[in-house]
Amino acid sequence: MDATEALLTALADPARWRLVNLLAERPRPVGVLAELAEARQPQTTKHLQTLERAGVVASQRAGQRRVYALRSGSLRDLAAALNLLADTTDRPGGPLEAYERYGSGLHTERLAARDQGWADDRTFLFHRALPGSPEVVWRHLTEADLLARWWTPAELRVAELVFEARPGGRIVHTYRDIEDTGGSDPLAGRAEGVVEEVRPAERLSYRHSPLLPDGSPAFTAHVDMTLTPSAAGTDLDVRWLITDSTVDSADFVAGIEIGFGQSLDHLAVAVAEEPRHAAPRTNERSDGRTATARQDREGEVT
Repeated sequence: MDATEALLTALADPARWRLVNLLAERPRPVGVLAELAEARQPQTTKHLQTLERAGVVASQRAGQRRVYALRSGSLRDLAAALNLLADTTDRPGGPLEAYERYGSGLHTERLAARDQGWADDRTFLFHRALPGSPEVVWRHLTEADLLARWWTPAELRVAELVFEARPGGRIVHTYRDIEDTGGSDPLAGRAEGVVEEVRPAERLSYRHSPLLPDGSPAFTAHVDMTLTPSAAGTDLDVRWLITDSTVDSADFVAGIEIGFGQSLDHLAVAVAEEPRHAAPRTNERSDGRTATARQDREGEVT
């Protein structure tokens, strides 16, 4: 147990916390502290000894009395540690910000989801200026091992991915919490779909549906991706169109803008890290089977 944990343990007891408050006013002897705290002196002595071992108080003998005083330094150290935790949590653009944005959107969508089809024809538009050529970006959009590196929101990881980059090709996408390497938590999500249009380095269209706990589709997302060469590399424009929305799909719809936006941010990083002269690759294996990606217990793509 480190010093901060020992300090928190010592302060967690209400009786000891009462003594700390009394000592903040002025140093006091054991007998007076026991009287003010309305406790027996032996119990008070034990509490004070615990606080002293944790560095919260100090004591000295004054004649036949033992007088205790609060050590402000340990409390300031604890305050600094707590402030650091708060600052880390509240950092701009951090996970809490996205969590609270999702919570706000979730409340709104749940209120709106009263009937089947409530979110039909809802459209979401995304744009990213990417540093790679259309050919490089295309690989990241269609090759399963590269898709698995970016196609999840923050704090999640791909657990299994099948993406057959041909018209009629199958899509299976499951994901877990990024720290859930042993499968201790339920899946964070699963989606299934079909590829519709494939124009290499130009356009990719597919439809997919996140699945509800009972295995039925929450809604159908019609996703259209257009790649346009630019001076900096590639302009990627993505359009989501929602159909077949169920009443239970509110939790999923609320996460589209934030979640897919985070995925595209991951894509931008992945493309930027791509070797400039990387050799072209195909999504088809030599035996004709479409590549899939799956993560093992340590989270590595295989």
